[in-house]
Amino acid sequence: MIVGTAGHVDHGKTALIQQLTGIDTDRLKEEKARGLTIEPGFAYPEVAEGVELGFVDVPGHVRFLHHMVAGSAGVDTVLLVVAADDGVMPQTVEHLQILSLLGLDRGLVALTKVDRVDAARRRQVREEIAALLAGTPLAEAPLHEVSSTSGEGVNALRERLWAMASAQRDTVVRGHFRFVVDRVFTKRGAGVVVTGTALAGRVNEGDTLRLALGGHKARVRGLRRQNRESEWAHQGDRVALNLAGSDVDRDLIQRGDWLVADALETPPLRRLDATLQLLDSAPSVKHWTPVQVHLGVGRYGGRLSLLEGQHLAPGESMLGQLVLDEPVHACLGDRCVIRDPAAGITLGGATVLEGDPPRRGQRRPERLAWLAALAECAAVTPLQLQELLETGLRLQSTGVDLDALARNANLELTALIDAVAALGGVTLPNRERTRVFSAEAIAALEARLLDSVATNHEREPSMLGTERGRLTRQAVPQLPEATGRQLIERLVACGKLVPHGPFVALPGHQASLGEEDEARWQRLEPHIAEAGFQPPRVRDLAASEGFAKESLDEARIREVLIACSRLGRLYQVRRDHFYPAATVAEMAAIVQALEREHGRIRASAFRDRIGTGRKLAIHILEFFDKVGFTRRIGDERVIRNAEMWP
Repeated sequence: MIVGTAGHVDHGKTALIQQLTGIDTDRLKEEKARGLTIEPGFAYPEVAEGVELGFVDVPGHVRFLHHMVAGSAGVDTVLLVVAADDGVMPQTVEHLQILSLLGLDRGLVALTKVDRVDAARRRQVREEIAALLAGTPLAEAPLHEVSSTSGEGVNALRERLWAMASAQRDTVVRGHFRFVVDRVFTKRGAGVVVTGTALAGRVNEGDTLRLALGGHKARVRGLRRQNRESEWAHQGDRVALNLAGSDVDRDLIQRGDWLVADALETPPLRRLDATLQLLDSAPSVKHWTPVQVHLGVGRYGGRLSLLEGQHLAPGESMLGQLVLDEPVHACLGDRCVIRDPAAGITLGGATVLEGDPPRRGQRRPERLAWLAALAECAAVTPLQLQELLETGLRLQSTGVDLDALARNANLELTALIDAVAALGGVTLPNRERTRVFSAEAIAALEARLLDSVATNHEREPSMLGTERGRLTRQAVPQLPEATGRQLIERLVACGKLVPHGPFVALPGHQASLGEEDEARWQRLEPHIAEAGFQPPRVRDLAASEGFAKESLDEARIREVLIACSRLGRLYQVRRDHFYPAATVAEMAAIVQALEREHGRIRASAFRDRIGTGRKLAIHILEFFDKVGFTRRIGDERVIRNAEMWP
């Protein structure tokens, strides 16, 4: 059990911990000289076999409020300290607000310095504390009157804390290891050491960790948990890690950095969708208000983007977005404190829902409904996870990116896949990502694909079908192309689409010309057939008397000829050079004859045989190379596949 102190400066937090544990948590020279806590301090007393208890002593001075937020990471029990002579003070109130914003709802109260006041003053301050805590999660917290000077009440408080630690149930460990660094130093003979709190997962000696921002890797050479040598540590522990590796450097790792398991590949995040909660005492804030965000151990400048209105009133909550000035690491359920950097006051807090949100459609009803479902699932349990996936499958017609959800929620992908299967969903994995759909969404997407193919058959009857990449862009542009292709292959597998190389078509589709184009082809065919080896250019056909009267332009005639080439009636040698199949077979026979006569085919000899210019002759030979009939060797060619044309 980790106990964190809270309270106004000079209310006796450090002295009380020393009385309870015999350990002085003020370790810095400046702290000793000034008599106040600047950095969080830690104490781990001996309790009993198998019982672990730790104290985090956080600063009370307003100037070190960010250290108080940092020290609260990993705390699960609060010790609110109020001095009897001063009573409730500004930082008492603000600390209590911050604890509430961070989700800390279990604890007790220590009324310190009672030796300095009379019974009436004790009673008065107790009433102040009761009024302060009314309506908060600590409203029923036990209160102990203590004096660190005389020792009054210290034993009773110690006994209660020790009993609470003994009754503490084991932490439920989930997800990949996540560790926020609050101190970095070098130790002779060991190298780089970092201390901090494990917020998820488990780490073992010898594991490889990665800096969440930057990607540098380090091996865990050794570790201590709760200030004791250990081979492992897990979620909720105070941990010291001795790091080794070629990437490890004292200047590389800074306070506020995150070390995560190598398997947790979270991208740097500058935008975080979140649930925003404004304090009752805070002023109203408007969209795009500049703020300071305390997340983990770091402080970040940024702005508030409101997703459900233009103003957020005191005491109200709203879905919104934290738009930060620099990248951060965060996962679903991480809590942060939001302050006004100009006024120096705490505005409220936020619970992270999703990082790297879409830039468009942020306020669409289905998007807000998905964020609301994430908010319900901020502390993921198996039941909530099932409900979250059910909501996602229902809301997101283009599926849920399961890899992104696994990273965001810090969960194993396999667990999510199993949960989707239990809901009757459909999983489409590929090398890029795993996407899941409801059965209804899959049916709707497949119907769109089939409708697009049918429309293309009607518009382009001469085509064998629709190329797969084009079909995904037409019918399902919101999906990654790899996922769209998987949907197409599902339709092929069940016989609803027929493959033709890179194309797919509806069963029974036969490529043909439309009625008007067939009539045009019948008029074009004689011109092309009679031209022999020197085909007419498309522009010349368009300018001929018959087509000029129709005002049929060059592009439309070219479309008809290309359609005929798809049907095998013509070969398109170059952009505007179309030959009937019989003419191409005749030219292929000439190429074969030249090889029999000379052993190789020269462009000049081929040109002389067909009676065209050198440029056109080379184009024809290059066409034969392209289709695999010939192979070029220097300036000559040989037959590669003599059976291609009889």
